[in-house]
Amino acid sequence: MNDDKMDGWVSRQLQAVEAALDRLVPSDTPAGLGAAMRYAVLDGGKRLRPLLVMAACEAVAGDTPAALRAAVAVELIHAYSLVHDDMPCMDDDALRRGKPTVHVQFGEAQAMLAGDAMQALAFEVLTPDDGMAPALQARLVALLARAAGHAGMAGGQAIDLASVGRPLTEAALRDMHRRKTGALLQASVLMGAACGQTDASSWDALRAYGDALGLAFQVVDDILDVTQASETLGKTAGKDSECNKPTYVSVLGLGEARRQADALRDQAMTALSRSGLAHTDRLAWLADKVVDRHH
Repeated sequence: MNDDKMDGWVSRQLQAVEAALDRLVPSDTPAGLGAAMRYAVLDGGKRLRPLLVMAACEAVAGDTPAALRAAVAVELIHAYSLVHDDMPCMDDDALRRGKPTVHVQFGEAQAMLAGDAMQALAFEVLTPDDGMAPALQARLVALLARAAGHAGMAGGQAIDLASVGRPLTEAALRDMHRRKTGALLQASVLMGAACGQTDASSWDALRAYGDALGLAFQVVDDILDVTQASETLGKTAGKDSECNKPTYVSVLGLGEARRQADALRDQAMTALSRSGLAHTDRLAWLADKVVDRHH
C-alpha cells in the first residue's frame, strides 16, 4: 500500500479519534479537573494505539463504532500512564509532547487526579448503555484491564522503577518492556480484532504481531532517546541514561539494538502473513512506521 493512500487513511482515523476524544473527555468537571484531563490527552501524540485498533478492526471486517470506542479507551489509558510516569515520584519529567507535563502545568495533585479520572473514563467509554453488545463490552474491558494492570503496564513500570542503577539481562529487560510498553500495544491490536470475527489461528497470529510490534516500539524508543534531540522527540532526550535506567542500548549497544528492531519487525510481518486475513496492509504499514520513525 502506497504512502499517499495510507496517509489519507491515517488522517481520517486521527480526525475520528480526536473528535471522539473531544466529545467524551469532559470539560465541565469539579475544580477544573477536566481541563487537566483534556490537556493531557487532546491535540498531541502519535495515536499509534488507536491506529492499531482501527487497522486490526478493518483486518477482521469488524464493528467500526465499537472499535472507535476501543481506540479512545486505549488512548485514555496511555495518556493517564504518561501523566503519572512524568510525575516527580516516578520519572520526574517536565516535557511531554512538546509542552510542559501535566504536573508542571496544573500541579502534582491535579495531575494525579487527572490520571485517575482518565483511567476510570476509559472503562466508562467501553461500557455504553446501548449500541454495543454486553459480551463485546466485557471482552474489551478484560483485554484493556489485563494490559494496564499488575501483569501488564503497571507491573512493567514497577519493574522499571525498581531497576534504576541495577544491571538487567536482555531477558529481564525484554520481560519488563513486554509489560510496560508492549502489553498496551498488543491489547490495541486485540481489541480491534475483538470487534470482528476471528478464528483461533488468526487471533494467535495477531497476538504474535502485537507482541513483536510492542517490543520493537520500545527498542526504537531507546535508540531515539540517545540519538535525537528533545525538540525532535517532544520529550526530554537522554532521560534514561541520566536516571541510570537499563535500556536496549545500554544492555545491547546501539548497533545490536537496531538489529533487534529490524528482527522484531520481521517477526511482526511473519505473524501477519500466517494470520490468514486478507486485509493486513495497514497493520504491516504501521509496523514499518514504528521501526523507521524518528520521534
